[in-house]
Amino acid sequence: MALQQLDHADDHIEECIDNCLEAAQVCEWCADACADEEGMARCIRLCRDVADITTLHARWMARNSGYHRELAAICADLCEECADECAQHDHEHCQACAEILPQCAESCREMAAG
Repeated sequence: MALQQLDHADDHIEECIDNCLEAAQVCEWCADACADEEGMARCIRLCRDVADITTLHARWMARNSGYHRELAAICADLCEECADECAQHDHEHCQACAEILPQCAESCREMAAG
């Protein structure tokens, strides 16, 4: 695994990167699927925001950015808000987001705490 080659990547960083990348994937799927549904604008916007911030956060952790802990807190907030929104919808993709995003939020909160 490529993460094992990162000198600074401990188990928490590796887990957080994995969680962020999984969150980005499920949010991209959800946003795309919601585009065909009426009244899903908020869900789409939040999913797109989460997909963007989680991929950015994963990249910052991979390169050991001095600001990744600050970004982690924002990432966690967005994941929680998106999970809450998605939990309100019965669609399979929304329910997948509601299930996966809390794990990402938790690992990001741990990153933010240092």
